[in-house]
Amino acid sequence: MLIETVTPELPDTKTLRLKWPDGHNPEFLTGQFITVYWPDAPGYKRAYSLSSCALDRGSYEVTIKREGKMGTRVVDWAQPGDKLMVLPPAGKFLPVFEPQKHLICIAGGSGVTPFRGFVREATRRNLETKITVLYSVRTTNDVIFQREFLDYAAQNTNFTFLITCTRLHPEDVWTGHRGRITAEWVREQVHDLPNTVFYACGPNPLVEFAEELVVHGLQVPKAQMKTEKWG
Repeated sequence: MLIETVTPELPDTKTLRLKWPDGHNPEFLTGQFITVYWPDAPGYKRAYSLSSCALDRGSYEVTIKREGKMGTRVVDWAQPGDKLMVLPPAGKFLPVFEPQKHLICIAGGSGVTPFRGFVREATRRNLETKITVLYSVRTTNDVIFQREFLDYAAQNTNFTFLITCTRLHPEDVWTGHRGRITAEWVREQVHDLPNTVFYACGPNPLVEFAEELVVHGLQVPKAQMKTEKWG
């Protein structure tokens, strides 16, 4: 697929829009991932969650951080017009879009990318599903999609976007949550546990913490927890 646009999100993070070939109209689901590789390096493939949603036709969007060989090459060198090979979407990290459900989405760093797709689809479809994103970043300069998430929160009364910063200095101006995501902070968001579905995406330690908290701490059945680990 051709890279249609390259959009900087942060100094080390960019969103690629990958244009579908003419006549290509695949069926896929919000929350899935695609696997990509460069034509000159077919042996090195990397999977990235879609940061767009299933309502976005004509292209896929992935948001990539400068990590590893693939992430470094994308962020430092990818240009519109370059060709990237793409395997079809796959994965089961799917939003449960039911009216009575509350999706609590725990993210760290670039793990927030699939939740952009969740919120985008729910907002465009005017769904009653409640979505809360709990997003852990180092500082206020590390928030991916901040403007877009705030815009969705203004449009969609069922969406709440909450940030916690883990490496702020005491004198930094920030009135929001500080420190790592805690059990207490997650519990504060839960109002109807049987109808709550938990999602966690990001680095292994964060996802494993979320699993421990939800499955063992809150005694939630594993069926109500979906995870996506990123090494």
